Amino acid sequence: MKEDGGDPSLAMPSSDSPTQPKRILDSPSESPKPQKLPRSVEEGCGEGREGMSQNPRLQRYLVAVEYIGTRFSGSQRQPNCRTVVGVLEDAFHKFIGQPVSISFSSRTDAGVHALSNVCHVDVERISKRKPGEVLTPHEPGVVRRAVNHFLQKCEGDITVIDVRCVPADFHARFKALERTYHYRILSGPEPLSTFEKDRAWHVPEELDILAMKKACSILIGSHDFSSFRATGCQAKSPIKTLDELSVTEVLPSLYFPSIMERSEMESLNGSLSCSKTSDHELPANYLDTSGMSIQKNSTDCCQGFGHRSRHRCYVITARARSFLYHQAYGWWSKICRDWRDNSQ
Repeated sequence: MKEDGGDPSLAMPSSDSPTQPKRILDSPSESPKPQKLPRSVEEGCGEGREGMSQNPRLQRYLVAVEYIGTRFSGSQRQPNCRTVVGVLEDAFHKFIGQPVSISFSSRTDAGVHALSNVCHVDVERISKRKPGEVLTPHEPGVVRRAVNHFLQKCEGDITVIDVRCVPADFHARFKALERTYHYRILSGPEPLSTFEKDRAWHVPEELDILAMKKACSILIGSHDFSSFRATGCQAKSPIKTLDELSVTEVLPSLYFPSIMERSEMESLNGSLSCSKTSDHELPANYLDTSGMSIQKNSTDCCQGFGHRSRHRCYVITARARSFLYHQAYGWWSKICRDWRDNSQ
């Protein structure tokens, strides 16, 4: 979950079966997902209008999108498949009344999510009332709202989060300063939560985070990564510079705090609740975050009923200007695989 994403996963990168790690394409040409976050900067790009084209017929826009990759067969065009580019180009077509071609900074594989994946598109604004009459380019805000209007009518799993005007020679792929992938891993014997479906890789065993951190540190810097290069990689050189490869343990839940957590937060930050009834003055029958109605004076056998055991959640982050094809996926899958082999 594409990418501070996308991905994908995630790759908040970014995509797959609940029991398999999400894969991201990571070459500059077949580019990267976790969950993905390319960051682009160009002089004159400013806050939206500064890059307005001097050519009255054509305007190039830099567009950032977020998407849930579960129902996409990757980001790039594929015949007879639903893809991110296909859906986005269709929304632009409906908006301006003519076909467009979109180029992404990073490519994501099937199922990979993006927190922010960047692309560019050239738009010629033609009058719909007077065909052939060229009008001044749309403001970036107009483009974002209009395209999102049509995207929401198509599953609603992709959203334009930002639009900027850029010069005609700006290229989303070649101007990207860095790409970041996040991979979420939930560790523990309990089955994966329904709400985590397609959002994380479940590893039943406990992970040795210190060993994983050590393995990551060896790969940081400039190296020949031929061992992690997948077939079909178009990069001219296997030497890449990895700026970050880290493993971080984070809170396992993105959802709702338990009654105990809410009480702890109130004691630390003061009461932020608008409720007329505090957690310490619960009625005899209350609805807990588990969704189960439990009596306040319930017996010991019911204590904790309806609450699932939490997994330990780890996020592996890979950051570099560019990657070899499947390079980032190769790193993290090997790190986890080696740990599991050594632990047996």
